[in-house]
Amino acid sequence: MDTFKLTKEQSDELCEIANISMGNAATNLSIMVNQRVDITTPKLQIIKRSEALDDYEKTCIFVQVHYVKGLSGNNVFILKAPDVLCLTDLMMGGPGTNLEGEVTDLHLSAISEAMNQMMGRAASSMAEMLGEAVDISTPVLNSIDVDSVKNFEKMFESQLDHFVKISFKMKVGELLDSSMVQLYPIQFAEEMCKQFQLGESK
Repeated sequence: MDTFKLTKEQSDELCEIANISMGNAATNLSIMVNQRVDITTPKLQIIKRSEALDDYEKTCIFVQVHYVKGLSGNNVFILKAPDVLCLTDLMMGGPGTNLEGEVTDLHLSAISEAMNQMMGRAASSMAEMLGEAVDISTPVLNSIDVDSVKNFEKMFESQLDHFVKISFKMKVGELLDSSMVQLYPIQFAEEMCKQFQLGESK
């Protein structure tokens, strides 16, 4: 099989996993920000590493999640800097409108905790679908200048050049109408599909 393509069945499986796991993660985020959070049905495409930041301007936040049990690999979420400022302001009891300034270590710490809880919930959902325990490590965050992808290059092995890009629309109350992107190395996506099929057969 061409390692740079997925079958329709694999694409459907990945979208189903993402839809269920991120839908549950949104529930946790809603509690943390005390706002209704809606995440739409995901859209999937295959991209090259160099295309990862094509939809972003200025600064974005990379959240790297390692799977330490049940799956072997890692994936990255990409968040826009203004969205991080909005979410962390809400988490700290603010109105969600304090968007001035840069993302600081305090913001990164807060969004790390949010993503840790969200991805913990998502991992529980994946465990149910895969039929075995799935655990993650504490997320690793990086604030990245879109003009440079050097940090992104270091996050994955050099031979990993093609990725599954899963895009979600994310709405938080009346304050935020934005998007969130999840990236899997394509080899990891294929492994997850195999695990998903084994889980369904149990």
